[in-house]
Amino acid sequence: MKKSDIDAKIHKASVQAGNAMANLNPLEKDSIIERQLRFQELLISISTKYINSDLSDIDKLIRESLQQIGEFVESDRSYIFSYDLVNQTTSNTYEWCAKDIAPEIDNLQNVPIDFIPQWVEAHKNGEAFFVEDVSLLPEDGELGLRAVLEPQGIKSLITIPKIKNNELIGFIGFDSVRKINKYNDLEKEILFVFANMLVNVIQRKENEERIKAQEQKKEELLQYLSRQNEELNEYAHVVSHDLKAPLINISTLISWFIEDNKEALNEDAIAPLNQVMFNVEKMDFLIKGILNYSTIDRLESDDKKIDFNIIVEEVIQTLLVPDHIEIEVQKNLPVIYGNTWRFKQIFQNLIQNAIDYNDKEDGQIRIGFKERDNEFEFFVQDNGVGIKSTYYDRIFKVFTKLESTGSSSGIGLSIVKKIVTYYRGKIWIDSKEGEGSTFYFTIPKSTYTKE
Repeated sequence: MKKSDIDAKIHKASVQAGNAMANLNPLEKDSIIERQLRFQELLISISTKYINSDLSDIDKLIRESLQQIGEFVESDRSYIFSYDLVNQTTSNTYEWCAKDIAPEIDNLQNVPIDFIPQWVEAHKNGEAFFVEDVSLLPEDGELGLRAVLEPQGIKSLITIPKIKNNELIGFIGFDSVRKINKYNDLEKEILFVFANMLVNVIQRKENEERIKAQEQKKEELLQYLSRQNEELNEYAHVVSHDLKAPLINISTLISWFIEDNKEALNEDAIAPLNQVMFNVEKMDFLIKGILNYSTIDRLESDDKKIDFNIIVEEVIQTLLVPDHIEIEVQKNLPVIYGNTWRFKQIFQNLIQNAIDYNDKEDGQIRIGFKERDNEFEFFVQDNGVGIKSTYYDRIFKVFTKLESTGSSSGIGLSIVKKIVTYYRGKIWIDSKEGEGSTFYFTIPKSTYTKE
């Protein structure tokens, strides 16, 4: 609750109290006014402490304020209860007791609200429940209100409802054990303001704890996913590595067999063996792809300034480029800080993809970039077969191939996306069937460029 709201409520009650004091003598009026001012100052002081506190120890703050208010109104016991209207019970959650006054908090847990119907009804109506003299309550049996209050030594009490979002959630109360206690309208109004302050500070604490719990869950989930990803990458690396040895053996044995028996084998007999060799090669590409994919996040930090003019040229030299395909590279590609292997993987896979899916007699591949305010935007463009727009998202997923021919692993573009994402960039495609495709990707300047 804001200070302005507190002032407004207190001012309203002051006017009401002023009307009630019209018939009092000057000394009585001065005494009451002076007490009211001190009460207002106390409440504002408590409110300021609530507002400025980080709520790391809300229990201490609440107990201190219960003591301050309790001592001011000359009660012997002040407390906070929570309602459980589903189970029709109420429980004491905080309590302050004056010296030599026995605490009751342990005895007041899960109290059936049937024992206190009068004040529950008052609270539901948003009103205080005030008993000036408990001894004047009617004798209404061992479960009646008087039978509940007198064993606690209570002579007077007042309880104020706590309401959150128009819902009754509990109450604050003040017991007088040593004497009869009275409360004027202003004091009741100030106690209502105090009850609202408690609701606000507890709600603020609940919100902070909810946010903290969500952040902790998020952190735990991220750690779990990180461990799972690491374990998956480790598994893929080990399995892929172990699979390579038997593949090499199969390829070697078949090659030896064909070489040793080439004179005895006709074309029909060699065809199945060549098909086996083709599938072995296909499996080898797949294993290499898995190894590369699982290695992206596992590389030791070996970042340095990388001249993209050099790495693109080196990549092209390692590829088998058919005679009918021409590759044009833009001059003055940028120098970027990063890992050479990762960036080579990007261009190797994109250029190889452009070669593999080019069906034109005069194949054209263009590589270039544009410098923007916060990033470099690269492109690899071809005039090949093109891709349907409905496949744009699918092609970056692991093992996705738009056709089953050839020995491609279907991992290349997923490797590219994983590396671009690692560098906090974006990747997308613009394509038209029969005319070609352009793959774009960005690398942010702020994170990965060095002077």
